[in-house]
Order: sequence, then structure tokens, then C-alpha cells
Amino acid sequence: MAIVLCRVDDRLVHGQVVIGWGRPLGIDLIVLVDDTVAASPWEQELYRMALSPEIEIRFVTLADASALLPELSSNGRRGLILTGDVETMGALHTANPVAVHRINLGGIHHRPGRRERLPYLYLTDDELRRLFAIEAAGADVSAQDLPTTAAVALRSLP
Repeated sequence: MAIVLCRVDDRLVHGQVVIGWGRPLGIDLIVLVDDTVAASPWEQELYRMALSPEIEIRFVTLADASALLPELSSNGRRGLILTGDVETMGALHTANPVAVHRINLGGIHHRPGRRERLPYLYLTDDELRRLFAIEAAGADVSAQDLPTTAAVALRSLP
């Protein structure tokens, strides 16, 4: 697989990911990295219902994803690595900074301690510091809700 998108989106699989990003990028495999979802057959079934038949989805733990990254980078498929939080994406970047190089921040929504950085992006100060550390380690990190909108560089976030 050519990993064509590494996205952090706390809604995980939904229309913006499948239609908004999946179609224009020709995604045929989504690798959802989440330890809780990887252990929950009923949550997996819910996410499968949001996909068209030509898109395969794999539910993997962080440990399994880290081990799979070399294979996922070279199996000939167009893939999307999807996590629900900054910490998991940061761990994947640390495990394989070549495969997880361009990181897209999508819908990360409000919760206590987070503040609005963009209308679709809320981060705690710790999450923002973690993203700067990931970028300092060589990743290209930007926020972009859809491919038709302009990407916002991490250093531009308030």
C-alpha cells in the first residue's frame, strides 16, 4: 500500500473520511488504529457499515499497526492510516517516521481542556506541544478538514 493519508480524526470512520478524502485519493484500504475498537466486534461492524464495498478496513491495535507499517507501505494498495488521537499518531510516527510522514489533523472536537484552534480542530496545550515535537522529529503536520480546503500549517495554529 502506498500510505496516501495519515489522519487524526476523533470521529474515526465517517462521511468526511470515506467520501471527502477517500474518493479523491482513491483509497482502497483504511487501517483504523485504536486499541478499543480493535477489541470490539460490534464497533467494527458499525464502522464497516459506513464504507462502500470497494474499501477494505482493518482494525488494529497500536502494537500491531507499528509492526505492520513496513508491509502497509509496500503492498500496492492506496491506504489511509486513521487514529482518533494525537498520541496514537505520534507513536506510529515514532515507530516508522518514513511511513507516517505527512500527518493530517481533521476533526478533533471539543472536550474539557481543549481550546479551539480552527472551527474543526480543538487541542489541549499538551496535544499541541506533542504535535510540535512530532514535527520537530521530521513529520509534516497540517490541519485540513477536506481536500478542497487549504491546509493550515501546524505553526500557524493559535
